[in-house]
Amino acid sequence: MIKKLTFILLAAGCTQIMYAQSTEKNEKFLENKTLFEELTNVKKKQDKFNLFLNMQGSFDANFRDGFEEGAFKMRQLRIEAKGNINNWLSYRYRQRLNRSNDSSGNIDNLPTSIDIAGIGVKLGKGFSIFAGKQCTAYGGIEFDLNPIEIYEYSDMIENMSNFMTGLNIGYDINAHQQLNLQILDSRNGSFNKTYGVETEDEQPTIESGKLPLVYTLNWNGNFNDVFKTRWSASIMNEAKDKNLYYFAFGNELNLNKFNMFLDFMYSKEGIDRKGIMTGITGSMEGHNAFDAGYFSMVTKLNYRFLPKWNAFVKGMYETASLTKQQGDLEKGKYRTAWGYFAGVEFYPMDTNLHFFLTYVGRSYDFTARAKALGQENYSTNRVSVGFIYQLPMF
Repeated sequence: MIKKLTFILLAAGCTQIMYAQSTEKNEKFLENKTLFEELTNVKKKQDKFNLFLNMQGSFDANFRDGFEEGAFKMRQLRIEAKGNINNWLSYRYRQRLNRSNDSSGNIDNLPTSIDIAGIGVKLGKGFSIFAGKQCTAYGGIEFDLNPIEIYEYSDMIENMSNFMTGLNIGYDINAHQQLNLQILDSRNGSFNKTYGVETEDEQPTIESGKLPLVYTLNWNGNFNDVFKTRWSASIMNEAKDKNLYYFAFGNELNLNKFNMFLDFMYSKEGIDRKGIMTGITGSMEGHNAFDAGYFSMVTKLNYRFLPKWNAFVKGMYETASLTKQQGDLEKGKYRTAWGYFAGVEFYPMDTNLHFFLTYVGRSYDFTARAKALGQENYSTNRVSVGFIYQLPMF
């Protein structure tokens, strides 16, 4: 059954690619134009308004102890508008169309479907600010990529709060080196919603801090476009007397047809913000465990073996631990997660449209202390064929 399904997916991918090749030979639709320019034949002459539709859609065949489910899915669907009003003022807005717009109880009065909504101001002498909801300035090369480019995130990034409201102060040391100091809300939702602390009848065991903020110092480096860095250090106030410390070191290497990155991430959390250790050990205080520690290492290698073809492999290694003894729960590692991906991508046009065929494998191995709590090792597998496109609409 698996062999037949894999053959069907491969055939579908080849058909899709052959169609794209045929289309390219006959017309140059959207080769270097927005959809507006293509339909009106009027050339856009200003940069004050740019509109994009970010898409990743696929047919996914999921396996866990055999074939589980096959279905079409739109994994990513975002609308994005940005532009430069003049030489010192800009704006950016991006919203996920396949997420709830409910903002009730959110600390910033914005729905979590909105990733980015704010303005940028150039202050001169290399300084700039961005005010509003924005992507956190955490390090890591993959973290900084457009989400539509990611087939599956690491557990570390997947379980983080990545878009929050506040202020970023940037300083360009030179054309290739940049520093950012960012101060944002430490959460989107209310304290109870984030940490599961419902205490209407009892005294809460953890209390919200008076300044629930996250502070991040970020360095982006570029060395002759061959080696790039994206490093950061963050401290977050999770609750009264409870902090989160997060460090990320992203490194990218570009050598003509070959490209790779290697990201290291570590998070030490006074309260288990990711929720992974809480799920392993069970609820201890309110909703979340205390003193959780996470380490993640992610690498991806790309090889552009033909002008329109790219092959890649990706690996992930992650651990989840308790950093302190908690009653009967021992200090130490409870889970190791592995990720192993491979795929090919076809780029039929000069724009970033590409079709893909990819395999995504995940394995979760639990230590003896986690198995004593009822956890069991398991693996998941997925084969996907689909497309990725940042469609320039205007």
